[in-house]
Amino acid sequence: MQNKGIIKLFALLFGLVSIYQLSFTFKANQIEDEAQMAAVAKYDESVENYQDLRAQAEIDYLDSLKTSKIQVGDEFEPIEVYNLGLSQYTYSEVENNAMKLGLDLKGGINAIIQISVKDILKGLANNSKDPVFNKALADAEELQKDAQESYLESFFRAFDAIKGDTKLASPDIFANRDLSDDIKFDMSDDEVKTVLERKIDESIVSAFEVLRNRIDGFGVSSPNIQRLGNSGRILIELPGARDKKRVVDIITKTAQLQFWETYKAEEMFPYVLQVNQALVEAAQEDSKETAENAEVEQDSVTNTIDELTGQIETDSTDVADVNPLGIQSPGNGPVIARFLAKDKEEVIAALNAPQNRAQLPAEMRYAKFVWGIQEKDSEFAELYAIKGNRDGVPQLSGAVITDARQDYDQISRPAVSMQMNAKGAKIWEEMTKKANEEDGNIAIVLDDIVYSAPGVSQVGGIAGGNSQISGAFSLTEAVDLANVLRAGKLPASAEIIQADEVGPSLGQEAIDSGMKSFLIALAFVLLWMIFYYGKAGIFADVALLLNILLIFGVLASLGAVLTLPGIAGIVLTIGISVDANVLIFERIREEIAKGKSQKESIKDGFANALSSILDANITTGLTALILFVFGTGPIKGFATTLIIGILTSLFTAIFITRLLIDWWVNRGGKLDFSTAMTKNLFKNVNINFLKKRKIAYVISGVLILASLGSLFTTGLDQGIDFVGGRTYQVRFEQPVSTEEISSVLNDPAVFGSAEIKTIGTANQLKISTKYKVEDNSVEADEEVQTKLFEALKPYLPDGMSYAEFQDGSGDEKIGKMLSSKVSPTIADDIKKSSLWAVLGSLVVVFLYILFRFKKWQFSLGAVAAVFHDVLIVLGIFSLTWKFMPFSMEIDQAFIAAILTVIGYSLNDTVVVFDRIREFLNEHTSWEFGKTINASLNSTLSRTLNTSVTTLVVLLAMFMFGADSLRGLLFALIIGVLVGTYSSMFIATPLMYDTAKKGDAAESLKKKVKEEDEE
Repeated sequence: MQNKGIIKLFALLFGLVSIYQLSFTFKANQIEDEAQMAAVAKYDESVENYQDLRAQAEIDYLDSLKTSKIQVGDEFEPIEVYNLGLSQYTYSEVENNAMKLGLDLKGGINAIIQISVKDILKGLANNSKDPVFNKALADAEELQKDAQESYLESFFRAFDAIKGDTKLASPDIFANRDLSDDIKFDMSDDEVKTVLERKIDESIVSAFEVLRNRIDGFGVSSPNIQRLGNSGRILIELPGARDKKRVVDIITKTAQLQFWETYKAEEMFPYVLQVNQALVEAAQEDSKETAENAEVEQDSVTNTIDELTGQIETDSTDVADVNPLGIQSPGNGPVIARFLAKDKEEVIAALNAPQNRAQLPAEMRYAKFVWGIQEKDSEFAELYAIKGNRDGVPQLSGAVITDARQDYDQISRPAVSMQMNAKGAKIWEEMTKKANEEDGNIAIVLDDIVYSAPGVSQVGGIAGGNSQISGAFSLTEAVDLANVLRAGKLPASAEIIQADEVGPSLGQEAIDSGMKSFLIALAFVLLWMIFYYGKAGIFADVALLLNILLIFGVLASLGAVLTLPGIAGIVLTIGISVDANVLIFERIREEIAKGKSQKESIKDGFANALSSILDANITTGLTALILFVFGTGPIKGFATTLIIGILTSLFTAIFITRLLIDWWVNRGGKLDFSTAMTKNLFKNVNINFLKKRKIAYVISGVLILASLGSLFTTGLDQGIDFVGGRTYQVRFEQPVSTEEISSVLNDPAVFGSAEIKTIGTANQLKISTKYKVEDNSVEADEEVQTKLFEALKPYLPDGMSYAEFQDGSGDEKIGKMLSSKVSPTIADDIKKSSLWAVLGSLVVVFLYILFRFKKWQFSLGAVAAVFHDVLIVLGIFSLTWKFMPFSMEIDQAFIAAILTVIGYSLNDTVVVFDRIREFLNEHTSWEFGKTINASLNSTLSRTLNTSVTTLVVLLAMFMFGADSLRGLLFALIIGVLVGTYSSMFIATPLMYDTAKKGDAAESLKKKVKEEDEE
């Protein structure tokens, strides 16, 4: 091997960099453990809400390491927590360099956002009142319930169906003043559609940028945001995020900031009293027979105010007859009055009732009533009245804001300071000057909520365009608000149509079980290699351990996010990474058997194995790439680690193992590449595989027919990804009966339809329901979860509160562990993309094998075997899911399993094909069938060796790994068994039969060194 020095230096540096990079992960974990212990020591379990207090204390501890400074000389510098001698690092630097954990390991939130294309269209049409346009919008919504097309395509279809003589380029629709540069009156509908498609795309890109800027300021490690095709959907992943409400607010807030002049209490409160009195009189009219018992004081407005005040002071609650609006107290300044927060909708409805608004003076007829931001833990709400106008357009809007930052007001409350552009600054100065002269107030309104309504004390107004929002919000809320305003407003409303919430307690269990399965699998592989190949196995083990170090080092240095399927990818890599060493060692054994010297055998063995190694790993890598392209979230993590593992495996097997073997041989050491027990294993095997092919065809045919029959009748246990709905994973203190829980939740008074399964142990259930599946609102989420809690109360610990159920109670985390939501529309999209992923894999593999082997018979055999394997795996799932003791739902993770089965099956098949090609070139006089059988027999040791190694790895993960991966692992185990069988009894015999019938056998035999010459 040439350039050994360079390879040694590269391996040494690569290893040191990996160790250096991983050291930050160990240090970060140590600091986080210290924070957790400090929080536990601070709050005992006897303290009320100790879990929340501990969580906050842990956050405060880590924040103090980030923000605290110590004096060094004349300057203050951040605290250094990690000293490597040459360099020192702060906690923020350690955290940034540590390995990033995904949602399932660290906990967090994964959401898919739907930007409302309907809102964008309405905006482009200037909220047109045209009946055809609005009917088309409504019809498009109906079409979307069952359609695979985008909302815009549904709108075009709906419009064409009802348009009559109406054109999209009508001045009442899109040929308006705002779009005059793009849409002319004489344009056809097709021309307008092209413009609209571009405008919609621009708006979605704008929304993407707004959301990206908001998420960048959210403060989580490795957030991921990506656009999902042209559907108007955006994927957002926030590892480590725990406050779902905060995430929802940041993502869906439209950030419609407006500045309005306000009415004062003395101007508008009399109207509130008039409405209140009108309600009293209406009630009296409805019940005249009780009118004599209603002693209502109506002498004057002043008496009414006194009465209301008196009632509040004496805590009287019997005020319904005289105070139907529920006025708690008159306001002052810009606050008109105070009400109970629960009555807000009724109050606004009464104040805006046409018969009541008719009583307003003409100059007040455009007044708009809005609520102020509600203080935490307060049951009261403050009412404001802003000076509206005919068009409902404010004098100044948030479009003029160029910057926003978190600040503090004059009494040290969290606030948000804003800077306006030149145009906005001029209007702001005029507004504040007027407010100062008239002793008025300016309401700062965000999404129809008044955050503050300050007066202006500065004579001449506020110059420079500076303004500030202060109100009853926390420091975190102020930071978020500044972030949202700085990022800008969304061009349309945003709705969360899929949200996955993963708790950190589940993540810790996943890490623990993943590490356990990892170590068990690793120990077996290391021992097996020594048992089978003797001293050479030790060198393979060293290369394998270096491979693992490099995988984690590359992941950490690239900032890649490690997920639970990612750990599965790493453990699977351990199983298949030995394949390269197995191929090399088997070829060396063959060369030794030919009587060659040890050095010559090693040289030829490495050279002859290279083609098979590259072909096998490239086919697996191609499927991993397709998985990476089509997958999202955790599945992408699986593909990432698999791709990295393939690359590092090639490096360590081809170069590091060779370095170690050459070093040993050059110093006089002897290597047999076998032990006494394995030396003659498979040596004289001579199985006539082709003779058994017809029996194999019959067996496979029966299995495929049974699979197809079950798939068309019983079907698959489609998970929440495919059918839509909500799913919850709940842990109980004691084992519970699935039948009993099922009968409770299937009660029409609860969900009516629910599916219950045991996940792992008998005290852990997965509960799926389609109840309110089409309602994606936060209120619906809360309602379903509340119903679930109430129904499960008898099976939960006595006294458990709803809050404890939500977050998991005690060290055992009793209660809800995980919840997820997916809409039917996204479920259809997942089905479609999953199908394309599988088909795409088959097409790419067919073309690659055709390119490498030059004959379509090889491609046909390989793809047919893959199709055979996938069908049987699906069929077994269809036949067994009803009685298996673990979940066998078909979800996104299952697609990862199918694609991995494809990769593994191809890996086996390509190695056999490579040997067939080699024997056809070497033994040109042999009969075609003899060449095939000899090739299969010569690779049998490698095939079984790799299969057994991989199987044991998967079985270790299956028995000791996370419950959530059992279905995926079962699919992989079946896939390895079926894939090994198909490479010998389906792919190769099928290639043989088609080559014979197509007269390709002769041409294959006559290829004398053709491949070598190329």
